Amino acid sequence: MDKTLRDQITSIIDDVDDMTLATIREDGYPQATTVSYMNDGLTLYFMTTADSQKAQNIARNNKVSLTINRDYETWDDIEGLSMGAIAVSIGDAAEREKIGNLLLAKFPQAAQYEPADDDIELAFFRIEPKVISILDYGKGFGHTALVEV
Repeated sequence: MDKTLRDQITSIIDDVDDMTLATIREDGYPQATTVSYMNDGLTLYFMTTADSQKAQNIARNNKVSLTINRDYETWDDIEGLSMGAIAVSIGDAAEREKIGNLLLAKFPQAAQYEPADDDIELAFFRIEPKVISILDYGKGFGHTALVEV
């Protein structure tokens, strides 16, 4: 991958807090959900309750799509990305701890939301990108670049 594109992708991922994650429902329809995420380079992580619809969808089909977009004032400022990826459920304690540390570093307020109820089970996911499309209107209306990871 070209270093300039990689740096642009990483910058967008680093600077934004939320993504729109699309999973496939049991009836075959896509379901888009806003999710806060953490990252380590191009690898994204998120947590949700184990009984959530998105966790159930991923258990059936782990192919996901997502978008991450910077805020913008005018269309000339539009910059974001869409990604086709694989969502991997994480059971490994060390990787879960890493995700928890990334969460607290990015969202310190998360400490106050730690589940006190042992009945709430969290699911941890790693998003492994396969193809990324970068949208950059600063380079022209509708300008995109496609990168395979």
